[in-house]
Amino acid sequence: MIPAAVSDVLPELVPFVRAVQERRPDDGTWCEAWTVRDVLAHQTGNAEELARVLRAFHAGEPVETRGFEREEPYRRMSDAQLWEAFAARCAELAEVAAGAESDLPPDTEVRWTGRTVTVPFFAEHLREELILHRWDLTGDDRTAREALAEPWMTSHSVRLVGRPLLARGVAGLDLGPGGRAEARLRVPGTDDVLVTADAGGASIALAPPEGPATIESDAAVRVLLLWGRRPADPGRWHSTAGPEELRRVRALLSGY
Repeated sequence: MIPAAVSDVLPELVPFVRAVQERRPDDGTWCEAWTVRDVLAHQTGNAEELARVLRAFHAGEPVETRGFEREEPYRRMSDAQLWEAFAARCAELAEVAAGAESDLPPDTEVRWTGRTVTVPFFAEHLREELILHRWDLTGDDRTAREALAEPWMTSHSVRLVGRPLLARGVAGLDLGPGGRAEARLRVPGTDDVLVTADAGGASIALAPPEGPATIESDAAVRVLLLWGRRPADPGRWHSTAGPEELRRVRALLSGY
């Protein structure tokens, strides 16, 4: 049973928990050959680190973000211990986020993974992780499609995560000194997501629609593409770009 104080801050927690409970811990997922148990350990580490960094900042003793080695203790736990830790870490994050958002201006800048974010980012980022990794468990069910299509999911992915989404893809592309990759991901009636990469790095931004789209889709599919996923139904996106251009775009959008 998830307390109301936790689900109020993390409304996507209940659907995620139900999806995990409907599967075996060693079942596969759509996330890089991770099992359900791996996803749960990842989410536990996410919740712990988000709470740790925000709590320390709120206390006036900022700390730097740790890497994904934070997940290792959870991977060594028994299934029962991992469930207990996951629930506890989510409850801690909900408490820390509610306290910080009550005490601090929403535009207060906090260091996170080498950049600055604002206080509301911390709860919102775990909410995004819960939606995305629930899709890794369930695929394109109605709950996943509706959650992924929420406008804040696109905004968070582009504005608050942004360039880290592209880091691995850029590293894997051989653009050369004068090479360049660019893509416009379009959902009719909304701004495009414009992604560019060259020898100097990569950028991602929302931009008014202009010219042909590289890929056109619904909003849920666009979020999946940004995070290196693909919908089960390929008919939910289409493109007039050639195969080589699409290959480069898909390589760039390789996600975490």
